[in-house]
Amino acid sequence: MEKVERKPKSSPFFHTLFGAPPAPGEDVVERYARPVIILHWVNAIAWIVLFITGLFFFVPQFGGGAGAGGVSGLFHRIAAVVMVGWAAFYVVTDPKGTVGAVKAAFKWGRDDIGWVKAAPAYYMFGGKVTMPPQGEMNTGQKLWWLFVLGGSAVMIITGALMWFFKDLIGGGAFMWSAFFHDVGFIALLAFAFVHVYLSAFHPRMRGVFWSMWGGKVTARYAESHHKKWYDEVKKGEGS
Repeated sequence: MEKVERKPKSSPFFHTLFGAPPAPGEDVVERYARPVIILHWVNAIAWIVLFITGLFFFVPQFGGGAGAGGVSGLFHRIAAVVMVGWAAFYVVTDPKGTVGAVKAAFKWGRDDIGWVKAAPAYYMFGGKVTMPPQGEMNTGQKLWWLFVLGGSAVMIITGALMWFFKDLIGGGAFMWSAFFHDVGFIALLAFAFVHVYLSAFHPRMRGVFWSMWGGKVTARYAESHHKKWYDEVKKGEGS
């Protein structure tokens, strides 16, 4: 662990919006490496573009712009290439970290089941609930990861079919691809709102947003939300 030497440059407005970053002198723990932070924000921007331009496909008035050769359709495809391309670049440059993150998302135990049971009272009703100790990736993050992996696979496959193979697949296959693409879009959009709320605005998560800028979280947060991982960090520092 280390201590924050100086206060990060950020506006009081953003402190009010997202919660304050770690205070000067407060114990912090390194949580996210810079490549992970870059991957997160590249994907976040690409997702925003994809969601906005994807909405145009649902609005008849924007049908021309969403179709082939249209402005929104063009930006939709560019954002898709950026998202897939940057994710592929990250996998190639850090295969060990990628495999580790995917494995962690699929590794569930008794504490994860306990987290799922206790989460409604903890996050929705503000009860004084003791959450089961969590590892570096807590159960909520595992759920998000699983949803992103599955949803992204559906969107990439169906999107590729409609973009690159529309002249090779039949009309029925194209319509089914469009249907599942739309379902995936709605599901991912809904879950993205949940993710943003819990990561940036929920009262119990105030200030965690800044970890995706500086890579650090307070020791207080790490101990309360990632107890198993926090204990491993302390043990590693003591050895």
